[in-house]
Amino acid sequence: MQITRAADYAVRVMVHLAAAPRGQKYPLNELAVATGVQRSFLSKILQRLVHQGMLLSQRGSGGGFVLNRAPDQITLLDVVEAIEGPTQLNHCVGESGQCARKECCGAHPTWERAQSTLTQVLGGVSIAQLAEETARLLALPESTGSSIAKSIAAS
Repeated sequence: MQITRAADYAVRVMVHLAAAPRGQKYPLNELAVATGVQRSFLSKILQRLVHQGMLLSQRGSGGGFVLNRAPDQITLLDVVEAIEGPTQLNHCVGESGQCARKECCGAHPTWERAQSTLTQVLGGVSIAQLAEETARLLALPESTGSSIAKSIAAS
């Protein structure tokens, strides 16, 4: 299992917006440059985040994208599921949880634990926390190996 590039890029955008002054709007072009995501692909991701109520979009001069909720009220799970849909490791767990074999399946309890752990971990970290951690990593001195992080931020 792997998170798609779209979900990864959505997290990048949300973290970038969470680090911005509250209410500051960013045009698509600025977000594309800041996150290193191709403009056309990012446009689709942003549309999805707007549709899911995580971002607000304003057209025209002075327009752009802005968070619709406080970054500490948006979890990593919220962002991933906004792009990917409900997180479900196997058809027998998650939202549907429908499986006729779960009473006699030795793997079912393990799938349930894995599903629970995944949703707890992703749901337990906010976009605000990720923005703070990113800022901390970017502020590290060169000697600690932050040159990679700084070069990524500059690109």
